[in-house]
Amino acid sequence: MSYNKLNITSKKSKNRVGRGISAGQGKTAGRGTKGQKARTGFSLRPGFEGGQNPLMQRFPKLRGFKSHRTKPETVKTGDLDQLAIKVDNHTLHQAGLISSPYVSVKLISNGEVKKKHTVSLQGASASAIEAVKKAGGSLEIVPRIGQPKKTDKK
Repeated sequence: MSYNKLNITSKKSKNRVGRGISAGQGKTAGRGTKGQKARTGFSLRPGFEGGQNPLMQRFPKLRGFKSHRTKPETVKTGDLDQLAIKVDNHTLHQAGLISSPYVSVKLISNGEVKKKHTVSLQGASASAIEAVKKAGGSLEIVPRIGQPKKTDKK
């Protein structure tokens, strides 16, 4: 027997359900009796558990759950005037306002901005953006800087 001479049908014949008791799948047509899944037009969104709080919403509420999301460090608008004209993660780290140049930083409104600054950070509040632009500066939202990979050289 050769592979090209095999007699295989690629499609399985469809089972026509709900066509009388003698057809084998009559009356309830394999849907059981009553309930949400027995009705026509039934569809469930992913994760729906019949009104019970779904697993993905329940999980963070469980005892011992710890979120691995790191919260951004905050810098106040009042601290900008002691820095250079160009403000980014590296200048903030050198000034000692953040722990590392590789963390996510958000600018929040607290204090006045008197000088013109070009700010490049990961986030900013609406009032902080307004304060920087009012002083004649600009603010750009940039992605977090990745930490460089360590290489073992002996």
